[in-house]
Amino acid sequence: MRTTLLRSSLGSVLRVFGPAPASSNKAVTQAVAPHLYYSRKMMHYQTEQRGPLNSTDYRLYFKTSEGRYISPFHDIPLIAESEQENDAPAKKAKTDTEVIYNMVVEVPRWSNAKMEIATKEQLNPIKQDVKKGKLRYVANVFPHKGYIWNYGALPQTWEDPNHKDEETSCCGDNDPIDVCDIGTQVCSSGQVIQVKVLGILAMIDEGEMDWKVIAINVKDPDAKNLNSIDDVRKSRPGHLEATVDWFRKYKVPDGKPENSFGFNGQFQDKDFAIKVINLTHEHWRALVQKKANTEGIVCKNITCCDSPHVCSTDEADGVVQSAPVCGPANPVSKEVDRWHFI
Repeated sequence: MRTTLLRSSLGSVLRVFGPAPASSNKAVTQAVAPHLYYSRKMMHYQTEQRGPLNSTDYRLYFKTSEGRYISPFHDIPLIAESEQENDAPAKKAKTDTEVIYNMVVEVPRWSNAKMEIATKEQLNPIKQDVKKGKLRYVANVFPHKGYIWNYGALPQTWEDPNHKDEETSCCGDNDPIDVCDIGTQVCSSGQVIQVKVLGILAMIDEGEMDWKVIAINVKDPDAKNLNSIDDVRKSRPGHLEATVDWFRKYKVPDGKPENSFGFNGQFQDKDFAIKVINLTHEHWRALVQKKANTEGIVCKNITCCDSPHVCSTDEADGVVQSAPVCGPANPVSKEVDRWHFI
């Protein structure tokens, strides 16, 4: 599967996942629509680029197949089911053996740009993180090249900075819960994939609780054989150890101390992970229903019917159209490819 970028009349870029198109945007959307479905039950999404890649203006907005702009944080369901009622996750079918989650991919495997859902911007597009006016890139800490998994977030979750975790006594980091997809496919930023949860790591980042869910794309050839964190440990020796090593050291080249972990750096099992996910989903529900302090989070959404933050399609259109137009990608410093030995 490859990513195709299509320039629209607004000067933006529309990204679709599927075969290359042959003619106009309308024809393209119709032609690739069957390939945009990750399964017949699942919703499918498109992304639209605004601003030049590798710039502080770059934004990747999300839209449905019907062309409605949405928030990937608030409008994409947590659970990948055929239907759901308002913002509550749908019940899984009786024939299902486990719950499958939607994952919004922010950072493709092996890449370095620190892309993330912009929780404090209207419609929460994906952008590159900025610190002290400079774009952030994750360093290559030997032997790891960039991010070693497809990295992203579970929509409709929120690590509440006012909630103290019982085990670690740390509060949440004010972001959606993070996910590491250990599947073999290299995904694209903005791609929405379906994953099954295998376990979770309790990382403590500068005193904040920053859970890392370990999951696998359900379309991965190994997905049927990986059903627990123990399965990962047995079939992929060294993978979990490399994950802890990566999260411990990735900020050191920036002059930061090593990160620490709850549970002595031991991964917790799938059941524990699902409990954490369910809790962060409840915190998110309180957030969009104005039952929790928003802590600067923008909760504007299109589909959460019981949320006071629901906005109109015209308002959402205005947000995207007011963003800078797409342009050629900016060059990236060679420093990004430098290796660090720690």
